[in-house]
Amino acid sequence: MLTNGAFRFGNFLLDVSAIFMFVLWFWLLITVIGDLFRRQRHFGLRQSDMGDRVNPGPYFVILIYLISQSRGMAERDAQRMQQIREELRHFVGYSVADELEKLERLKNSGTTSNEEYNAAPR
Repeated sequence: MLTNGAFRFGNFLLDVSAIFMFVLWFWLLITVIGDLFRRQRHFGLRQSDMGDRVNPGPYFVILIYLISQSRGMAERDAQRMQQIREELRHFVGYSVADELEKLERLKNSGTTSNEEYNAAPR
């Protein structure tokens, strides 16, 4: 609402940046709480205890957690992605043996060279 017919672009930019910072903080909060619940060495009340610790100093605590746990978060994400890939392979029906059989067929048909065949991961 305009008061006295004054619209200030600076106020608009401050409002937009405040909304952006809130959305960014909320996204990081969800990321941190999700990571806390994915950790395997913490169980039950300990997890909710750690989640409560995130609330008092939201920006500072989240930044400290992201800095101190970045490697662990990356490892847990990589494990989760590997698990999802394995579940997808199981669901779709592809296996390592199927892939090796396809590679062998490509070599036998002459589509791939011996160098490409030997360089393929197994």
